[in-house]
Amino acid sequence: MSHDKSGYPVMGDGNQPPNPNYYGPPQPGFAMPPPNYSQATGGPYPPAGGYGQPGFPQAGPGFAPGPYPPMGFPQMPYAQGPYQQGFGQAGFPGDPMGVPADSPAYHDDGPPSYGDNDEFKTGGFEDKMVRRAFIRKVFLVLTVQLLVTFSFVAIFTFSDNAKIFVRHNPWVYYTSYASFLVCLIALSCCGDFRRKYPGNMIALSILTLSLSYMVGMIASFYDTETVIIAVGMTAGVCFTVVLFSLQTKYDFTSCRGVLFVCLIVLMIFSILCIFIRNKIMHLVYASLGALLFTCFLAVDTQLLLGNKNLALSPEEYIFAALNLYTDIINIFLYILAIVGRSRE
Repeated sequence: MSHDKSGYPVMGDGNQPPNPNYYGPPQPGFAMPPPNYSQATGGPYPPAGGYGQPGFPQAGPGFAPGPYPPMGFPQMPYAQGPYQQGFGQAGFPGDPMGVPADSPAYHDDGPPSYGDNDEFKTGGFEDKMVRRAFIRKVFLVLTVQLLVTFSFVAIFTFSDNAKIFVRHNPWVYYTSYASFLVCLIALSCCGDFRRKYPGNMIALSILTLSLSYMVGMIASFYDTETVIIAVGMTAGVCFTVVLFSLQTKYDFTSCRGVLFVCLIVLMIFSILCIFIRNKIMHLVYASLGALLFTCFLAVDTQLLLGNKNLALSPEEYIFAALNLYTDIINIFLYILAIVGRSRE
């Protein structure tokens, strides 16, 4: 056996052709493939033993058996704790946030509550039963309010003693007006208050009685036929608007900003009508007011039904009933003014 200049052995003598199984000295950074010892000169080599693992009986050519354990890997005595199924470590099983069910921050799968100035949300309810129960509750409260109000209207319209009383006691009107404003601000701006029973129902009852007295007092200054015509027209307009809002594809809830601007313009116009006594101007003002609150009724109806982009929370049945009630009363007062002025 001879050696090359690097000191590595060369099979055979120097005059023989190079062995094709010899690849030369290993190069840095490259793995040299194992030589085939079965074809090399110098004698047979004993076969290598197995790995000692089941399923691996024979090592590859040129590899010595490794020090592998004769059995499988042992299992350490790790303690198995009483872990719950799911992601949460505490509270509701499977809750990814781990919030206890009785925590104030926990919310169920129902629609969320809303804050003081955030009564609306995008999208409708997934549970139709919740929506239908919400609509029934709102219309039940609204029906009671309208019955009380138009009972006052009937008393002040058909009773001469009631007409005499309201003319000689104007302080009752101003007291009712102050009570109405206080309850209206409380129910409109205090979200927590209007969701808590029985405070919300008490405030709504006071508001209904106060506004009923004011509407009855205003109706007492018109004759009976005018009031009856106004009541019939109001009922027809409201019924038509509710049906239209139920089946139309147009989303009136997207026009709330425009309607609010129109309401501010109408308030400025009403100030002018106080100082300018003109029948035509009063008729125009009453017509614009009736049209504007008819649009508000369509918006509030769609917010109640939940069939458009915006919808009311089911906790806001007091707020929904209040919106519909004030819309209908304003429509009645404006129609009453139109009919009364046109019959003069």
